[in-house]
Amino acid sequence: MSKRDYYEVLGLQKSASEQEIKKAYRRMAMKFHPDRNPDDKESEEKFKEVKEAYEVLSDSSKRGTYDQHGHEGLDRSGGGAGFNAEGFSDIFGDVFGDIFGGGGGRGGGGGGRARSNRGSDLRYTLELGLEEAVRGTEVQIKVPTLVSCSPCGGSGAKKGSTPISCSMCGGVGQVRMQQGFFSVQQTCPRCHGKGKTIKDPCASCFGKGRIEETKTLSVKIPAGVDTGDRVRLGGEGEAGADGGPAGDLYVQVSVRNHEIFERDGKHLYCEVPISFADASIGGELEVPTLDGRVLLKIPHETQTGKVFRLRGKGVAPVRGGSTGDLLCKVVVETPVNLSKQQKTLLHEFQTSIDAGGNRQSPRKNSWFDNVKSFF
Repeated sequence: MSKRDYYEVLGLQKSASEQEIKKAYRRMAMKFHPDRNPDDKESEEKFKEVKEAYEVLSDSSKRGTYDQHGHEGLDRSGGGAGFNAEGFSDIFGDVFGDIFGGGGGRGGGGGGRARSNRGSDLRYTLELGLEEAVRGTEVQIKVPTLVSCSPCGGSGAKKGSTPISCSMCGGVGQVRMQQGFFSVQQTCPRCHGKGKTIKDPCASCFGKGRIEETKTLSVKIPAGVDTGDRVRLGGEGEAGADGGPAGDLYVQVSVRNHEIFERDGKHLYCEVPISFADASIGGELEVPTLDGRVLLKIPHETQTGKVFRLRGKGVAPVRGGSTGDLLCKVVVETPVNLSKQQKTLLHEFQTSIDAGGNRQSPRKNSWFDNVKSFF
């Protein structure tokens, strides 16, 4: 039975690079792998065919012979690809090692030694008042975290002793499991991938290399921060396992609601209640800002909902740019707890207003005209 062209088997052109060959083999091998297709003879045969094509095309010498003379050239030179358990284990570990956590190359060398692990990053939510967020501040925070054990220096071993190489994996952190002609590399169950075991554990951390501790840190909050902004403190997260570097601490800002102001980016908003008389005849009002009080001139005949802009009285953005504004929305307040005399005066006043018609209550009369037109 004639063999299919190896390039055709892997779906490649003859000009394919080594990386393209390896990538194609990875894709096809995973597709037809016996573990993914149990009791499927056709998939098993295709898997063998894919493996054979890869063994030839991934070897520069065999590939050169095949490109010049085809299958016959390989048979004459004795360089054909035979399906044997040892050869398959090499390629399996080379191509699929990263899937199972290994890094073994050809020859079944196994994974590399376990590297020090970086510690986890931490997040701390810091609540600030609006004034603190706008002006900036410096605060002290207490953060529970894992720190490197001082007595053992983070090794986990008793002072004066050191961790020893794992007897199961030989210090590489990986073991190779063989079943038939399949070989799978996985994390060593004894040392959990560390490559070392501790014979005499440290009495302070019980062999873990890290202990729980609450750290007090000083955090400088820049002016202009807002809810959702965060400050990074490098190396203030959890200490890494096996003496690895510490992670970072992210201080996330949450600005509390203010009694007077609402913030929208760099602008501030507030409502200013004014009396009916001030709205009608005008006047001056003191309004608060984050820098103190300022006079706001209210023109006569001001309607409720009118917004006045005080430029430069907002927030200077933390990332730079022009300072925002303070926008004051006036709300005409209806008087309450009126005396009999005040009610009488208001009745007289309303009668005089009604007599003025559209000239003195244009919005009211226009609205009623629209209602009549609607019905």
